[in-house]
Amino acid sequence: MINRKSMTRAAGVAAAVSCTIGLFSVGAAHADTFVPLPGGEITKTLSDGTVVNIKMVGESATISPSMGSTPVHRNAWVSGSAQVSVSGGGDASGGKIYPGYTVGCQVNIAGGGVSGEGEGAVDDQGNPSAGIGTGGELSLGPGQAQSFYVLDLEKADDYGNESHSKNNKFKGSNGSVTWADETIGLSGCGGYAQARSFVSVEVETDNVISWVTLWGQPFSLG
Repeated sequence: MINRKSMTRAAGVAAAVSCTIGLFSVGAAHADTFVPLPGGEITKTLSDGTVVNIKMVGESATISPSMGSTPVHRNAWVSGSAQVSVSGGGDASGGKIYPGYTVGCQVNIAGGGVSGEGEGAVDDQGNPSAGIGTGGELSLGPGQAQSFYVLDLEKADDYGNESHSKNNKFKGSNGSVTWADETIGLSGCGGYAQARSFVSVEVETDNVISWVTLWGQPFSLG
């Protein structure tokens, strides 16, 4: 004799198990991925003997599935801290710290600077192009790369009007800047995408004004 109660109970258990597996699968597919990054350090001696040291510490990225739910959308939150010290040579009168990121779509960004088409490149010497701006909402096609600064500091100018700065200015021989959960939103890229941090520092002494750049390790956006 067929036990209908047993069949009903078994069917209910099977449905519950199936539902649970489905929920786990959805959760796994949409989980954020935390990527610890090594940061870095560079020391450069300027023409007047001034020694510039830049460190990147506490660097990380959290890669999130796109809200657009398509392969051409990527999203990440990035954090880090840049520390600058200036010593020797001429007396340091301060400098400016420009932290930012370079993002590429199917393009090599592993070397210094950017290989590929796009606006806002930063070269090996740390000289940003005039096109580089702020904000990490980017639209890139294959073979394109673009850089952006993470800072957009609002302050009053000499006339009391609102102005925006892409750098953190420091006086003397030491300076730093920290950012947390800055957004990189990439659309339009149907292939692999990468990003990497950079910290460009403009150093001013009694004798020279020079740029030094520290590049971070590239990481995948998917």
